[in-house]
Amino acid sequence: MATVQNIVIDQGTTFSLDINLTNDDASAKDLTSYTVASQMRKSYEASASTSFTCVKVDDTGKVTISLSAVQTAALKPGRYVYDVEITSASETLRVLEGLVTVTPEVTKV
Repeated sequence: MATVQNIVIDQGTTFSLDINLTNDDASAKDLTSYTVASQMRKSYEASASTSFTCVKVDDTGKVTISLSAVQTAALKPGRYVYDVEITSASETLRVLEGLVTVTPEVTKV
C-alpha cells in the first residue's frame, strides 16, 4: 500500500521532493532494476497530465521527483492528485500518492 503524502507546489517556482523508499523491515529498497514514474492530474479520470521528472539518486532507495519553474508556471492553481510508481520486470508498486495543492503566483517575471 502506498504512503499518502500531500504536497504544495508554488506556481512559477522550481519544485523538488526527495523520497526514501524502504522495505517492510525498514531497510533501504534496492532500486537497481526499477524505473520510476510520477504524474499529477486534475482528477483521477482526467486525460491531461503533468509528468514529474523522476531520478533515482542512488540504488539504495532514494528518489527525487521534480518540476521546473516553467512547468509549474503552466499549472493552474488548485487541487490535483498524484502518485509515484516504481516498476521492474516482475512488479509495479505505487509507493506514494496524495493531493497536490498549486498555490497561485503573484510575481511574474
